[in-house]
Amino acid sequence: MILLTGAGGIVGREVTRLLLNDGRAVTAVTRGETHFPDAVRVADGDLFSPHWLEGTLEGVEAIQLSPRATGPGLGELLRLALKQGVRRAVLLSATTVEYPAGEPRFAAQFQAAEELVKDSGLDWTILRLADFAANALAWAPQIRSGDVVRGAYGGATTSPIHETDIAAVAVQALVGGAHAGSTLTLTGPQSLDQSEKVQLIGAAIGRPLSFQEIAPEQLRQGMLAQGLPEEVPARLLGSLADYAIRPGPTTRTVEALLGRPALTFADWARDHAAAFGG
Repeated sequence: MILLTGAGGIVGREVTRLLLNDGRAVTAVTRGETHFPDAVRVADGDLFSPHWLEGTLEGVEAIQLSPRATGPGLGELLRLALKQGVRRAVLLSATTVEYPAGEPRFAAQFQAAEELVKDSGLDWTILRLADFAANALAWAPQIRSGDVVRGAYGGATTSPIHETDIAAVAVQALVGGAHAGSTLTLTGPQSLDQSEKVQLIGAAIGRPLSFQEIAPEQLRQGMLAQGLPEEVPARLLGSLADYAIRPGPTTRTVEALLGRPALTFADWARDHAAAFGG
């Protein structure tokens, strides 16, 4: 049995799919998410206070940890996992621990999670993840209604990673114990700025698209007006500001681990063309 926290997220759903395709039993820990395949055992509750999960951990071999999902409950969850005989933990961290970008408080949260996992007594693997290609889904409403994406820091440059590549490496670590004791920095294969990402989405849906620069504060206020918590624009704008000065890292780790080229942003855009009206 593999237990996934953050199971309703973009990576969690892809890990679930790959595990089920491999014939593995999956428990998805969620808070209100209901759209899982019938084969998935669902545990619904608040991971910030995870004591209720103790019984569910019986028979679990490995656990995937999302710090955003577990929050302050991560330490307690790790103690419960060790007590119930869980053998392995795979943590989804961020490249900002090694390559600082954005507000230091956010990287510090991931750093603290890494230290908890390393000290847990479980076999551990840490995946430091680059900018998710799926973050571009935030542009979908603009693209469905027009040909211009308005955003801040058009020159911000990262190597966005396809969620399928993250999931494939995570499954290696969860199922076979590969990469135990390793900290792996995973990125996409190509460094792209925001304008280039928008153009690749346009190519995927068969429409020419362009990126229009707006002031960061204008974007911040727009996100807050949509009801998003302050943390969301703070994370986004802080990292974009730094990536506009210094590009994020690019590694070949995905290719080395999976034995095939890492999926490109163009691949991701074609896979998700429907979300943009393609």
